[in-house]
Amino acid sequence: MANKKIKKLKITQTKSMIGQKPKIYATMIALGLGKIRKTVEHTDNNAIRGMVNKVSHMITVEEA
Repeated sequence: MANKKIKKLKITQTKSMIGQKPKIYATMIALGLGKIRKTVEHTDNNAIRGMVNKVSHMITVEEA
């Protein structure tokens, strides 16, 4: 069995959540973000990609 490396995404919040709609706010909290310049690392899967697409205007994403 090949040793497959799991891809990770490094997500950093760049904008404030003040004034955002409740769904956007909830998505940011689900990603583990809440303060500007906070960085979290998640595995790269469809669920995380969907959340990232929803809040892409507030975050930066890079592969780790």
